Amino acid sequence: MAKNIFSTDYTLGILGGGQLGKMMLYTTRKFDIRTKVLDPSVDAPAQFGASEFQVGSLQDYDTVMTFASDCDSICIEIEAVNVQALKDLRARGKKVYPNPDSLELIKDKTKQKQFYANHNIPTARFEMVSSKAEVQAACNHWHSPFVWKAATGGYDGFGVVVCRNEDDVQNIPDTPGMLEEFVDFDLEVSVIVARNESGDVKTFPIADQEFHPTANQVEYVLCPSVLSAEMQKKAEDIAINTAEAYDICGLLAVELFITKDGEILVNEVAPRPHNSGHHTIEACYTSQFEQYVRAVLDLPLGCTELKAAGVMANLVGSEGYRGDVVYQGYDELLGEPGVNIHIYGKPQTRPFRKMGHVTVIAKNRDEARKRAEWAKNSILVKSK
Repeated sequence: MAKNIFSTDYTLGILGGGQLGKMMLYTTRKFDIRTKVLDPSVDAPAQFGASEFQVGSLQDYDTVMTFASDCDSICIEIEAVNVQALKDLRARGKKVYPNPDSLELIKDKTKQKQFYANHNIPTARFEMVSSKAEVQAACNHWHSPFVWKAATGGYDGFGVVVCRNEDDVQNIPDTPGMLEEFVDFDLEVSVIVARNESGDVKTFPIADQEFHPTANQVEYVLCPSVLSAEMQKKAEDIAINTAEAYDICGLLAVELFITKDGEILVNEVAPRPHNSGHHTIEACYTSQFEQYVRAVLDLPLGCTELKAAGVMANLVGSEGYRGDVVYQGYDELLGEPGVNIHIYGKPQTRPFRKMGHVTVIAKNRDEARKRAEWAKNSILVKSK
């Protein structure tokens, strides 16, 4: 276990200063752990909570190497970082999490998918394509609907095209990616697995996800899950096996499809705190952000049990607004028991950009879901 890290000069370096980094700093401030954060934006949400904040490119090799030179441990809050720098830092004896070799695989969705096939991890049928022409040729043996995903750069529904007709195929950019079977699923769930260097493993309670009908991004996360105890155990086992196959130290958020036939398929993973775990701040004894800090510093992992039912709703930029952000309608929510508002600190809004979230905890999930929808609809994220 790591020693002498509270109220010392032991430094945790965090690559990325977005909302995930900001929420990680809740824990580092609580434990008085020194942090350095690197982010390309001078307006990064994590700039104020860090012991030291630097503006610089996460993709530039020299910038990352210089930033990490006086850090004792380095972790990420975003995958878009220079992996070669992380490999070289690890080779020089730095503690780097997650494993840079695994991060390299996860960053590329085609490599991620092939990894599942190579390790007998259940996933949907797929085919690699290097260009739009290959997609069009593949239409001869792929019957609609099917899904195209960009190899790199996709997030929050971007870089994904559901192909139901020829017009959808024409909207696919000329870039490497893959075709994937359209899974007719009953439910999409998330399992967040924590592993530390000492080999301790814990999972958070499974959370169900509801998606926005047009934005193709998560709108609500609901916990506890409606899955049976047997299905939850199967999902947890698959998630743990996936984390162990990747040799993850830290967190691995594993998104899973539950098909109408009762199959469980891995969709995608993220080796960091994840949108599907935000409810854990209020709903669990240990939040995903504290667990991530504990895991990468090889501290004992915290209790992940639920304290109450929790439903998280993303607060995103309203359609038709772009520019300096203004939040309206939150006043009456501030006095409501069980309603917790998180504003990320992004100065600019645009349609469907994640600007914050609200989590409602209650005695049961149905009540939490109803109040979360009311709270979400009460807050308007617009521009000046």
